[in-house]
Amino acid sequence: MKIPLKVNADFDLSGKIMPRSIEWEDGRVFAVDRVIDVRRAASLKAGGTGLRYICRICGRTVALFNDENKWFMEK
Repeated sequence: MKIPLKVNADFDLSGKIMPRSIEWEDGRVFAVDRVIDVRRAASLKAGGTGLRYICRICGRTVALFNDENKWFMEK
């Protein structure tokens, strides 16, 4: 199952996207402390393909997915 997210991201001159914060379903906003890895990957639990961002948010390692400019996490 996909959890859709609003994501605040920076774009560099080459078009690279770096997420800076996420807005959770209930409106809470969490800063992305660090982006550990970015690669093309499929979401095995929720379906969909695109870029997978492995990030540290509030001390936890999470996977954010960007599938055709729609951001989500796996539930």
